[in-house]
Amino acid sequence: MTPQSDPGAPSRPADHIDSTEADPGETPVNQPKLGFVGWLRFAWRQLTSMRTALLLLLLLAIAAVPGSLVPQRSSDPNGVTQYFDNNPTLAPILDGFQMFDVYTSAWFSAIYLLLFVSLIGCIIPRTKHHFEALRARPPRTPVRLSRLAGYTERPLPVSTGSTSEAAAAAIDSAAKQLRQAGYRVERYEVRGEPSVSAERGYLRETGNLVFHTALVGVLVAVGFGGGFGFSGQRVIVEGQTFVNTLAAYDSFNPGRFFTDTRLTPYRLTLENLDAVYETRNQDAIGQPIDFTANVTVQDQDGEPEDRTVKVNEPLYTHGTDVYLLGNGYAPTITVKNAEGEVVFTDAVPFLPQDANLTSIGVVKVPDGMPEQLGMVGFFYPTQTELTSGAYTSSYPDLILPVLTLNVYQGDLGIDDGTPTSVYELDVSTLEQLSGGKTGVDSIELKPGQTAELPNGLGTVTFEDVTPGAAPAVDVDADADAEAAQERNYAQSVSRFASFDIHHDPTQMWVLAFAALILGGLLVSLFVPRRRMWVKAVSKPDGSVVLEYAALARGEDPGLEDAVTGFADKHAGPAASVETADAPEKSST
Repeated sequence: MTPQSDPGAPSRPADHIDSTEADPGETPVNQPKLGFVGWLRFAWRQLTSMRTALLLLLLLAIAAVPGSLVPQRSSDPNGVTQYFDNNPTLAPILDGFQMFDVYTSAWFSAIYLLLFVSLIGCIIPRTKHHFEALRARPPRTPVRLSRLAGYTERPLPVSTGSTSEAAAAAIDSAAKQLRQAGYRVERYEVRGEPSVSAERGYLRETGNLVFHTALVGVLVAVGFGGGFGFSGQRVIVEGQTFVNTLAAYDSFNPGRFFTDTRLTPYRLTLENLDAVYETRNQDAIGQPIDFTANVTVQDQDGEPEDRTVKVNEPLYTHGTDVYLLGNGYAPTITVKNAEGEVVFTDAVPFLPQDANLTSIGVVKVPDGMPEQLGMVGFFYPTQTELTSGAYTSSYPDLILPVLTLNVYQGDLGIDDGTPTSVYELDVSTLEQLSGGKTGVDSIELKPGQTAELPNGLGTVTFEDVTPGAAPAVDVDADADAEAAQERNYAQSVSRFASFDIHHDPTQMWVLAFAALILGGLLVSLFVPRRRMWVKAVSKPDGSVVLEYAALARGEDPGLEDAVTGFADKHAGPAASVETADAPEKSST
């Protein structure tokens, strides 16, 4: 059929599938329906394509970002609680999207599993194809090498014997040199002309497969590590000891397959926490420079061992990694009732609220008083008064430490068995005795001072833990107490450290797979995939030349130089062609 000549007619022949004219004698073309199995096969091919794998890998990286923007229950449960307090409207919405449990969320797990399946679907057929390619012979020599990259010619050196013998010897020599250069070689005869076909660079695909297989290995190892490992948090005050048992953790997040029999018993004692702050740079005064937790580790039968933990230098002991997460001050507070009996004494961790460690803490006295007693305290390492009259800290180290306490009385809500946070005090059902609108000033103490509790309930003391410190001073009885306390407070208040104790049985596997990923990636990037041919060709004038050419799979900027370099090594530089041709031209 010929196209219609009418200008208004369709531009395609009448019998073409796109033609608007229907031939009554022709059956219309109907595309076959995929059906259920066909759609499954199509979905599987899309999922197992390398493009999909890369997209899922990118999505996994993006999905992990929220885990670094908001606190996670698995590593910072106190931070999650604080986030809910600071953002009462936004926090429940984020929690609905599992933003506080990113790495165990349904959507993160879906991406993780899809990536896992996609990579396996990519690797298996590619591995099969790669093994078949490794066993296959190098391809036959093309008829016209001049169409390929880096094509060059060299005259056939003939010293003795016939031209055919010289050509065969030259091809044998080329095969030997190519084999020494790492090529796989195969001899061919193309139209009676000897040639050698060589190829190299299959290590590139091997590295690519190693990269993707190791990536699957990382996913599997991380999955097993999450299932059989655990992470727990514990706040330890200087001088206190932590024992690696389930009951000793402040919070504990076990893997799905974890049992407490996997806990290796050992003791970790925080001897002291050294903090170094900037003091010279006026633009960065008070910025932290270094935190060092000096600890003692001891197992059941061993001797104590002195170790250190830094922010970026975790301690590895007894199969666990101990990370230093945070630190702060833990004022030692003693409460006595009206009869002078000690009803509470402990170092209470105060949670930092700003960079200068203005901190807030809670004291709960459940027994020994007419009613349960609660105190909300603010600790200022270096007290400074703002223009508004409020206190704050102007420096994170102990220069002028001050503790203020607001006292509450009533039911603390800890007798009904409901778990409550030691860092929170619900004052909605309590009677406030000091501070706020009570008309009674908040209790204000420096290390070593004692003050009376409201309503004659007893006394509260801010203990001075400095070795050899003077006895506590009653600030209400001694008018010169403030002058008596002018001294160095460098060690007067204990510090605490927050540790994250993490156990991952697959750490070494993850490290090994990560090394394989890096090695496979480097190999796949820097090993070129090449094919090279050398052929002895007879010219119409009866002369014989050696033709050299190559072909690259992918971009290979050094391909032409590689061909020229091999030709120069095998048959001599190109200048020899002119030298050989010169006598012929002069003789003619």
